[in-house]
Amino acid sequence: MTKNDQALVKASDFALALALLTRLPVHVANFDRGARAAWAYPLVGLVIGGLAAMVGFLGHWIGWHPAVNALISLVTLVVLTGAMHEDGLADTADGFWGGWDPARRLEIMKDSHIGAYGVIALFFGLSARWVALWMLFETNVGTAFAGLLAAAMLSRATLPAMMAALPNARASGLSHSTGLCPTTTAWLAIGLSVGLTWLVLGSTVLSVAAVALVSGVAMARLAKVKIGGQTGDVLGATQQVTEIAVLFTLIA
Repeated sequence: MTKNDQALVKASDFALALALLTRLPVHVANFDRGARAAWAYPLVGLVIGGLAAMVGFLGHWIGWHPAVNALISLVTLVVLTGAMHEDGLADTADGFWGGWDPARRLEIMKDSHIGAYGVIALFFGLSARWVALWMLFETNVGTAFAGLLAAAMLSRATLPAMMAALPNARASGLSHSTGLCPTTTAWLAIGLSVGLTWLVLGSTVLSVAAVALVSGVAMARLAKVKIGGQTGDVLGATQQVTEIAVLFTLIA
């Protein structure tokens, strides 16, 4: 690996992050810098949240009910990522509460079938996001727009932080193939997400960033206890939990 390849930030990182976290038609030659590109995850959140917010704003402009605007924004979030994070939430719920030891939990998480815990987690997760967005759109469309951006960015900033703090729980999978995330990359992602959130929310950034931090730490501790580390599914679940926490903080 050349010195240039070891650079903390490269122009191609944003495209790589988009290719990893979305279903947008982005061509990337290779994924060798997967972990180092994690600093750009909040920028991916900005794109995803921005597109979802614009869809919701369009519904508001047409005159649709806030519940509908919230729903189409939520559908946009899911479609843009190919339900990657929702799948992680379901698999994590099945594994963490369906197995008696780390090995069995990891085995369940890898199974393509969904169990009762996964279904329940998906139902409550999607319902919580819909209700939160509904309330935000009903209160003020500008707040809903900013909330979608903030939740999408902060929730994705927790991923490189977890990747840097916890080892891979298994020797395969997306998280393992992405590689170890440098601590400096994680801090860059956090700083970037907080800075961009401050631009859209102002001083409210303090409360939502604190909630995102607590959510990320809680999920990291749970993953450490349950399987001894993190996986791609755990990262997806962490994004979902943090997004929900941020949205409900904005309602409060």
